[in-house]
Amino acid sequence: MLNSDNLTLLLKVNGSQHTLQIDPRVTLLDALREKIGLTGTKKGCDRGQCGACTVLVDGRRINSCLTLAVMYQEVEITTIEELAKGDELHPMQAAFIKHDGFQCGYCTPGQIMSAVGLLAEGCPSSDADIKECMSGNICRCSAYPGIVAAIQEVRQMPPNLSPNL
Repeated sequence: MLNSDNLTLLLKVNGSQHTLQIDPRVTLLDALREKIGLTGTKKGCDRGQCGACTVLVDGRRINSCLTLAVMYQEVEITTIEELAKGDELHPMQAAFIKHDGFQCGYCTPGQIMSAVGLLAEGCPSSDADIKECMSGNICRCSAYPGIVAAIQEVRQMPPNLSPNL
């Protein structure tokens, strides 16, 4: 529904430009899910506590439920939908499957996006450091050992096979 308070917003998401007419109070999460139709990013707690809504903004992790869409007009937003290239999974997605880094799957998109982001951010390599770097992403099914194993596997990949975003 349009009203006089809506504004025109241009978001670059997964390499595509999206022009939206939205209320300036709309979160990035709601713009992605409800206006653009990218439902891979999940709404969990809607308070920044669970990490299900994690996306990358210029390669850095953010909780999209905690920020307004209007703040991201000049940046590249990457969601889980961008990682796989056709039928070819992103290395992190493949590693999550290999190491059973999920159970119910609800948190998995946010976990994967956070994992990709933490590698790009240079999180230290010990299991304890990875757990700390991933502490903003909660898995109610407790698939944490598989998540850490998946991240460690991708970290060890040769540079020509490592994830690119």
